[in-house]
Amino acid sequence: MSDRATLESVKDQWRQAWPQAIADWSSYVQLREPTWCYYDVDEKREGLTGSFAMIRLSDHTVVISLSQVVARELVSFAPEVLAHEIGHHVYCPADLTDNARMLARIRRGLPGCESYAPMVGNLYADLLINDRLQRQRGRNMAGVYQKLMTEENNGKLWQLYMRMYELLWSLPPATLVSATLDSRVNQDALLGSRLIRVYSRDWLHGAGRFACLLLPYVAEEGEAARKQFGVWCDTLQAGAGEIPDGLAEIDDDELSGIMHPAEDPALTGLDPIDLGDQPGLGRGRVPGALSGQKTLKTFRDPFEYSEILKAAGVNLSEREMAVLYYRERAIPYLIPFPSRQQHKATDFIPEGLDLWDIGQDLDRIDWFGTLVASPEVIPGVTTLERLHGESLGEQPKRIPLNLYLGIDCSGSMGDPAHKLSYPVLAGTVIALSALRAGAFVKVVLSGEPGSSISTEGFIRNQNEILKTLLNYLGTGYSFGIHRLAETYSPDKRLDRPSHILIVSDYDMFAMLAEKGNDRLGWDVAREAAQLSGGGATYVLQLPGYKEGLESRYGGQIEQMIADGWNVHLVNSMEELLAFARQFSRMQYQPGVTAEKAE
Repeated sequence: MSDRATLESVKDQWRQAWPQAIADWSSYVQLREPTWCYYDVDEKREGLTGSFAMIRLSDHTVVISLSQVVARELVSFAPEVLAHEIGHHVYCPADLTDNARMLARIRRGLPGCESYAPMVGNLYADLLINDRLQRQRGRNMAGVYQKLMTEENNGKLWQLYMRMYELLWSLPPATLVSATLDSRVNQDALLGSRLIRVYSRDWLHGAGRFACLLLPYVAEEGEAARKQFGVWCDTLQAGAGEIPDGLAEIDDDELSGIMHPAEDPALTGLDPIDLGDQPGLGRGRVPGALSGQKTLKTFRDPFEYSEILKAAGVNLSEREMAVLYYRERAIPYLIPFPSRQQHKATDFIPEGLDLWDIGQDLDRIDWFGTLVASPEVIPGVTTLERLHGESLGEQPKRIPLNLYLGIDCSGSMGDPAHKLSYPVLAGTVIALSALRAGAFVKVVLSGEPGSSISTEGFIRNQNEILKTLLNYLGTGYSFGIHRLAETYSPDKRLDRPSHILIVSDYDMFAMLAEKGNDRLGWDVAREAAQLSGGGATYVLQLPGYKEGLESRYGGQIEQMIADGWNVHLVNSMEELLAFARQFSRMQYQPGVTAEKAE
């Protein structure tokens, strides 16, 4: 291990090279000086493992291990190493979102080997950056690879990778790879070097193609390849600490960009596939090409979303990632929740001071009044709080209805963390709309007979609401309508009116006919609708109801309506999203018709 004085000398030398490395990209680049690690304890604190350098996109940081730089005899390569790390910040992947989008494409190009996407993405980014530094800035990137080569670097993937560099930089054969290469490796290296040049200005589109090229090698060598390239992987944790936006939606070109480079006309020089008379595609057009026509949005499943976040280095639980997914899907549909007018809005009027005691909220202390009364502050003795009265204002005040959101979480409903659940997505839209308007929300998941989970009453904590909503029970056959009695009963007083929304399917009719605590579900539901003060709604999936199937349940539906419930039927769970958007506007906002609500 090098002594501290030696490491300080190396640090000074590399600090002097930092402005040169910045200038290799642009004099306008603004990055703070790297974080210097002296020993293992420093590396562990910064999360630097396996490599001698790394980046963090969350705080735009470059981390360098001085001890590893000395041990690997890289002291003289300061401009090369530093410029390379800067390239990750300003060129590829540059930011959290593009890093995740690149990994999404690479995962699609590695079917069965998706866990190696971070390594493949790192190799792809390194090729792009190193090629620019070697050719355009004259940096000796080849020398860095020569210095770090060991006898263990003998796999086919390593040979392919090094041969790409030899072709990109017109180096004599065996400069970076000493083994005798077979024709397959040479041919793939030629395709790979062309890919790096062709897609250097649009590297995101080349990521999936690069993954397809490396797939056979990754599948064959697996963990051995991961070990060989460990020292080069400086972006594996690039996304740790922050959450990229916009990943729930699949980019229009993400799927069409997954092809082997040998099939890419931009690399082979061959004519595009003749698509004949296919609608919307003429001769010379390739799938995925820009057509000027608007395409429908497509979205990932929650499981794929969470796997991309894991590949980017995000360290969250499966449920926490699911919360992020459903929140992102819900944002475009958010609308204000319904509200009810009071006679007059009130204004607060300061009326005087009173003693503030320990145990009360700190924000109630009037510090100015306290200090005027006594320059010596003694909590509970000299601390004062401001008293306020109320004055009726001139404008009416709107009080948002609280929301009781009951979601069927029985065995027929899938786990929302793995596959998109439209009841949960619709619930997320309505719950966030209610919070946006100032309402309190109570979420109840129920699969009866079986188990149930709910928030602690009506709350405004968005994370707790969504975490509860994203749970999964998988018990019973329907939402337990008898659960309403836990919130709505004559002996319970509510702070403000609320609206009850129950999302289930046709099994609700059977649940209403069952008894719980010697009471029929019908009686519990009728009483809850009366006590809520803000109405109640069933939204039930009833496949085929548009073809008259609802007549089978016509008597039960009429009884629901007579008991004070609104009834909304959907043919499939997919229709719940449209319902979620229309729910508040059409039913509660004056003057909003069905046409305006859509």
